[in-house]
Amino acid sequence: QVQLVESGGGSVQAGGSLRLSCAATGRNTRMAWFRQTPAKEREGVASLSTDDGTTDYADSVKGRFTISQDNAKRSLYLQMNSLKPEDTAMYYCAARYLGAWYGPLATLTYNAWGQGTQVTVSS
Repeated sequence: QVQLVESGGGSVQAGGSLRLSCAATGRNTRMAWFRQTPAKEREGVASLSTDDGTTDYADSVKGRFTISQDNAKRSLYLQMNSLKPEDTAMYYCAARYLGAWYGPLATLTYNAWGQGTQVTVSS
């Protein structure tokens, strides 16, 4: 069974940086970061194949966010630079280990979710 625990959220001013971490247990083939606000549906931010390291990003974060994993593949990271107020959201770590494929940034692709960590960016 895959279990995920996020950390690293917080408050920062626009233009600042934060690094999110996700500690994972159990086997998976892909991990991702999603975010959600009360006004919007959960959206995929970045995805990484734990098999070959390929990545995918939402257009809104390309060039600003970087997804990565450690060598032991037990932790997932999201480096967030040049943060904007519109990046404010609850951020969730997700993992895939089975099931139908809906795309690298689709919520239905993933089977396990963390509890979330809040990121707040002030202007």
